[in-house]
Amino acid sequence: ENQSILNPPVSQSPQFSCKPVPCSPVSLPPVPLFSCKPVPPFYPSTFLPLMRITYNAPVVLTFTLVCTIITLLDTTVFGLARPTGVERPGGLATWLFMVYPFGTQEMSSWNPLMYFRLFSHAMGHAGWGHLTGNFTFILLLGPILEEKYGSRPLVFMIFITALVTGILNATLFPNPLLGASGIVFMMIILSSYTNAMKGTIPLSFILVACLFLGKEIYNAMLSTDSISQFAHIIGGIAGGIFGYAISTGAGKK
Repeated sequence: ENQSILNPPVSQSPQFSCKPVPCSPVSLPPVPLFSCKPVPPFYPSTFLPLMRITYNAPVVLTFTLVCTIITLLDTTVFGLARPTGVERPGGLATWLFMVYPFGTQEMSSWNPLMYFRLFSHAMGHAGWGHLTGNFTFILLLGPILEEKYGSRPLVFMIFITALVTGILNATLFPNPLLGASGIVFMMIILSSYTNAMKGTIPLSFILVACLFLGKEIYNAMLSTDSISQFAHIIGGIAGGIFGYAISTGAGKK
């Protein structure tokens, strides 16, 4: 029987028969719709570790604190009348923290404060500008030197520098002296020796000594200001001696 081309026969889909397959019953655990787990608490320290402030340089920080307290008392409780913008020591600094020429009443042999003034002058300052100018360098260089050489040797070097500067200034000059600038220059010169090997002199030490001490010698010959270039020079020489002695094995941390 002929089929029309325009109306092709519709194909029939195959028929499938499904039969149930017997299976043994299995007990399945109930599946929860949601799985909840405890969320650990959030601590900022997990991402940003907590940082502790440490008293990393006891000698330098204690020296800074003592000098700051002295200057605070000297400019407030014991402050003297002074023109605006002019720094000069108050009653506390002139009494305890200033070294005077030998032969004066303040430096008489019968005065027990004479011996204290020979080194305490390094803790007195004429004002806040004088204090911050010195301790900007001390806080920058001091912790490095204390870490390198130790706290006790640094105390010894500070004390000897202040004592020698006070004795020489009281012997050679008619003007009183106060401030830690000698200790600043001791630290500047000593810091250039921190990486020196035994039996060697770093070129950086020679350059620093020439620049800083040469400048102070030049200013001492030409300047007429109230800054004691002599204390700077003595402090720098002391720093060079300490650095050389330690680098050759005479000093140990």
